[in-house]
Amino acid sequence: MPDPDMLHEERLGLIEAKLRNEGRVFAAHLASEFDVSVDTIRRDLRELAADGRCQRVYGGALPPAPRTGTHQQRRVQMPDRKRLLAQAAARLVEPGSVVFIDAGTTNLAIVAALPPDTPITLVTNAPAIAAFALDRPAWRLIQIGGVVDIALGAALGAAALRDLAAISPDLAFIGICGFDVSAGATAHSLEEAEFKRQIALRAREVAVALTDDKLLTQAPFPAFAASACAYAIFEATVSSATIAAIGELGVKTIIADAH
Repeated sequence: MPDPDMLHEERLGLIEAKLRNEGRVFAAHLASEFDVSVDTIRRDLRELAADGRCQRVYGGALPPAPRTGTHQQRRVQMPDRKRLLAQAAARLVEPGSVVFIDAGTTNLAIVAALPPDTPITLVTNAPAIAAFALDRPAWRLIQIGGVVDIALGAALGAAALRDLAAISPDLAFIGICGFDVSAGATAHSLEEAEFKRQIALRAREVAVALTDDKLLTQAPFPAFAASACAYAIFEATVSSATIAAIGELGVKTIIADAH
């Protein structure tokens, strides 16, 4: 058992290490392990959250969802891993369907993986995805407009939501910042979360393609419940426990090929 008189900063460091190694931590368990009160642990978690070192959830905390730079910076990160996710995701798209593809570099990889001669209606709020589709004459393109957040590469806000209200896609690939069984899909900004929430409500089916760094993490703004997903596409390195927990929600889990 750790020394109950350990320095405050030492305890914070140990809590942060447990978050990295184990994912979710529970205040009651930490209080017992460190031989301090639950209120002390809650104060610790509030301090870590204020520093951006965790995200508070009911009863404990999750690691914060990763912030990996602007859209342009993220385009060159983990390209092979995103390509494998995209190949698995693209198999969900039916010819003739209306498909919404959200902003995000994994979603951009999904667009690139779709067969160019298969007729679909592509709906997107991402200028980079719309530009890619211009080379696909078999596709019909619907661009959702509004003010574009350059860092996110996405049109958001009132105008985008008005455009979205006229569309009910068969399948929506929604980009997310963090994903957890309990916390659901989360985003780093309020406008981003609201847009994702609305498309999840309007789509017949929702799919998310997730790199491992986003799993069992939470960003500040909730978008939709994990159970709202019809499909979740994971890397081959995802843990069996995560697959089982998400599958219990009724979500169909798909594992990308390892090569």
